[in-house]
Amino acid sequence: MRKLLVANRGEIAVRIMRAARELGLRTVAVYSEADRDAPHTHLADEAYLLGPPEPAQSYLDSARLLDVASASGADAVHPGYGFLAENAAFAEDCRRAGLLYVGPSVEAIRQMGSKILSKQIAERAGVPVVPSYHAPDAATLAQEGPEAAVRLGYPVLVKASAGGGGKGMRLVERPTDLLPALEAGAREAQQAFGDATLMLEKYIPNPRHIEVQVLGDHFGQRLHLYERECSIQRRHQKIVEETPAPAVDPALRQRLTSAALRLAAAVQYTNAGTVEFLVGADGDFYFLEMNTRLQVEHPITELVTGIDIVQQQLRIARGEPFAFTQEHVQQRGHAIECRLYAEDPAQGFLPATGRIQVLREPHGPGRRIDSGIALHQDITPYYDPILAKLITYGATRQEALLRMQALLREYTILGVTTNRQFVLDVMTSAAFAAGETDTAFLDHHFASWQPAVEVPDEILALAALGELVQRRGHFPAAPAATVSAAPEAGLTTPWQRYDGWRIGGRT
Repeated sequence: MRKLLVANRGEIAVRIMRAARELGLRTVAVYSEADRDAPHTHLADEAYLLGPPEPAQSYLDSARLLDVASASGADAVHPGYGFLAENAAFAEDCRRAGLLYVGPSVEAIRQMGSKILSKQIAERAGVPVVPSYHAPDAATLAQEGPEAAVRLGYPVLVKASAGGGGKGMRLVERPTDLLPALEAGAREAQQAFGDATLMLEKYIPNPRHIEVQVLGDHFGQRLHLYERECSIQRRHQKIVEETPAPAVDPALRQRLTSAALRLAAAVQYTNAGTVEFLVGADGDFYFLEMNTRLQVEHPITELVTGIDIVQQQLRIARGEPFAFTQEHVQQRGHAIECRLYAEDPAQGFLPATGRIQVLREPHGPGRRIDSGIALHQDITPYYDPILAKLITYGATRQEALLRMQALLREYTILGVTTNRQFVLDVMTSAAFAAGETDTAFLDHHFASWQPAVEVPDEILALAALGELVQRRGHFPAAPAATVSAAPEAGLTTPWQRYDGWRIGGRT
């Protein structure tokens, strides 16, 4: 492995490229027309245009990606997460083209990519699974589904077999709602994954979402990097993760990690993967799915274990055995991650677009920011709205939490609506501080959330400048002096407080 093509964009492309460079690898970026000037294109040694902004014509175009690999002389491909990361056909095409695919085997991707087959494998491996019903085709599901749902007991979940992220998922609480949910779920699953196959699953009320990070090399060695809690979600998508999980004691941790390793062994898993579980209030847990790729939330595990998961992926792919054993992997301290999304939590988490006009990413001890954005970058509607991941580490959960609160308060992004204030309010809530987290957390505590009416001083300063520009028809020669000409005694105006900012090319 000498040159790595990163078949992705945004913060994860940046993350992979940095890990590859530290191993002495050259990197190749790909981009759509919407991402022509994105940060990952500048970080790579080479960058190639894929096509129009629409994913189907760019990041999901496997043939074009293989053409770029050939043209650039890349000998390996890392798919990141999302897009083609869990696409068995793409992994197989890469290997047929003579490329090292940074991920598990094609067969493992296929087996774990099917929610139906993966549960059957989990049962055979002695891993508890949620009671469910699977039909061979849509017609059978429509015919037998109502009776199966009664056997499972309402409420039930309609779920897409071929993917995750909440796509195709519907919660059904009454028999009359089942058939409409099947029709809507099939349409969404077909659009998201190209596969409309659905299943029914018993709904476990208010569980915790706990996942276990596993690694496997090509010498039969498999180990775990402990657990993460990912219970705080909106629309079945995670927004906050932490490790260790507050409610997981040593006995439960042992049971969860052992189950994850049994499942990984059952499919002879190699590279990085994550086994996800639902954990009930009684401590019983159920296998949910296995993600055969790098997870968005991998940084918190890296901080707590000291193991660079992306570098391990690359080392495994090029045939290296583990340089450590399970006994060497220890949890030290606590880490929390908040995902910064371009979306409006006050409007049902509606995705947001715009141009980043101001960006301040405050670094410091115990802070890590995995970012894929830059000043003056356009945030478009074509891709997942994640902008960056804000991560903090501390010797204790309390220390990590206080650092996260400070990081969120200091982080500034203007020009596009984000969920920054929303996650700050989550981080400062008494329920989160107490570790009272489950998958219904936001519904219970933040269902009617609205931002505070107080407007930050920097917003007032920008508004004042905008008014001057509109009134005069041009940028004032000395906006600071104009706005703060006659402050009341002892008061500091926004312009004096933010007097070093550069806005529109002028100080």
